[in-house]
Amino acid sequence: MDSLSHLLSLYPVRTALDTRCRFGAPWVMDHDGAPHGIAPYHLIVRGEALAEGAGSGSLALQTGDIIVFPHGAAHRLHIGDIEQATPLHSTPGLLRVESNDGAGPQTDILCGEFHFDSNGSAGLLAALPPVLVVHTAGRPDAQSLRHLMRMLQEETETPRGGSEAIVRQLASALFALLIRTWLEQALAVPGLFGVLAERRLQAAINGMLAAPEKPWTLEELAEASHMSRATFARLFKQAANATPADVLTQLRMARAARMLDDGRAAGEVGEAVGYQSEAAFNRAFKRQYGVGPGAYRRRAIQ
Repeated sequence: MDSLSHLLSLYPVRTALDTRCRFGAPWVMDHDGAPHGIAPYHLIVRGEALAEGAGSGSLALQTGDIIVFPHGAAHRLHIGDIEQATPLHSTPGLLRVESNDGAGPQTDILCGEFHFDSNGSAGLLAALPPVLVVHTAGRPDAQSLRHLMRMLQEETETPRGGSEAIVRQLASALFALLIRTWLEQALAVPGLFGVLAERRLQAAINGMLAAPEKPWTLEELAEASHMSRATFARLFKQAANATPADVLTQLRMARAARMLDDGRAAGEVGEAVGYQSEAAFNRAFKRQYGVGPGAYRRRAIQ
């Protein structure tokens, strides 16, 4: 399994696609802040929009762009003089349709949310910026994502037999394709994703992802990356803003959380992620998630 697939398997994400917006300019759409662990997203399938929120200023979006607010920031999408924008109204259907009576150029947007485990996905969310924008128009590296958007657009515009199931299955692939394209486009990527984006660290991070229970040493990781110990440590810290030991602990705890979600006993989980002492595992897990593995497991199976 490749590094990105390994990482995403540790942090499951559920995708909800629930709204189709059809607006004629001028229009404005305001979104309140979302609870922790819910990331609103918008797919611009036709037309253009301006997005504001999360301290990003005004971002110009066009057909094929995707914008995500990973930390749930309140935001606004609009075009034209918002003082002249007509009221929005809703119509039920396969997706709820939001529209207005604006007579200007039309913008179509598919809207939904990524749902993260509010406890187990803390490490993944910390590695995502306040606003994430991906461009697909005219970009060969975004071809798969562009095709997915087109299929979602077609299935929601003219629903047919099976459309509900098809939309649900297509939407489930959206996050992985989005993150892959973002990593290929972004000039600078923070945290865990920064290590994935740095090709010289691929062997090291893939080793840690594949076998987090292994007692990796700095020397072993540097050797896997064909670097000196000092060069590897410096490059890793620069990419991840964390040490290899910190990242290894984070990956171990993420795997432990998934195993506890499945109802595995704390002692068994600790050994499986590389801890010979259950007490040491308990301390590490509580530092990461704020509760011990036993309490986490009980909460997961309720």
